[in-house]
Amino acid sequence: MMTSSMRALGPFTTTAVGLGCMGLSIEGKPDEQTGIEIIHAALDAGCRQLDTAWSYYESGGPEQTNERLVRKALESWKGPREDVLVATKVGHYRNFTEGKPTWAVDGRPESLIRHAKESAQALGVDTIDLLYFHRPDPQVPYRESLEAMESLVQEGVARTLGVSNADREQIDMAREVMGADLVAVQNQFSPTFLSSRDELDYVSGLGLAFVCWSPLGGFRKVKDETRYDPFRKVAGERDVSYQSVVLAWELDRSEHVFVIPGAHRASTILDSLKATRLDLSPEERALLG
Repeated sequence: MMTSSMRALGPFTTTAVGLGCMGLSIEGKPDEQTGIEIIHAALDAGCRQLDTAWSYYESGGPEQTNERLVRKALESWKGPREDVLVATKVGHYRNFTEGKPTWAVDGRPESLIRHAKESAQALGVDTIDLLYFHRPDPQVPYRESLEAMESLVQEGVARTLGVSNADREQIDMAREVMGADLVAVQNQFSPTFLSSRDELDYVSGLGLAFVCWSPLGGFRKVKDETRYDPFRKVAGERDVSYQSVVLAWELDRSEHVFVIPGAHRASTILDSLKATRLDLSPEERALLG
């Protein structure tokens, strides 16, 4: 499959490689100005998809830090703001567990509705382009959370909807509740996290977007580095980074796949954006699996 830099995501046409902005605002983040410069570098290089969330802030710190950072970056950018798809998510929040920063879920309808309106305010928009339900809450019936998300479209808070960290049964329920407003599923997928491959294939078959989070395995997660050996081999033969080969391999799986790698340096996202220039050969596909 020839990889295009631009793909259809619901009613939007946007870049297959977006910028996952989480790392710019949680623990280990760069300073604010550096974060803005990274976003600007991505946009200047042609990136037209930014992914954020209500919960992207340091545990114990100000909420919605990343959404506000994205707003500042877009307001100070000289390019065409109307061309940039901004996606955000509600349903997660930060806390501490035994003194360590962690994540918790809140899928209560009233919380989702309140946080979505706060997200729109933080982003400085009347209507959010794409709003995801971040993660199922085991304490709340999934359908109730989905119905709250759908009400946000009816109210004009969100234009389109997505679900994240969802299995096939949950995706089907989202299709039932949200109908045509559901345009994307955002799940983890990488060479070291293949368990959502079934959802990727299923969603792609439906013509919905499948957005890979942590497409390079996550910058803090322990992973089997040997799984990347075939990608390093192809990278060496192509004289490119193995990370760009990984992203190209993911995008090659379907025209409905998108990737949102993170970055702590401008050079990282600039390298990631090169993935759309790599068209894998049949031999390379067989090697990579």
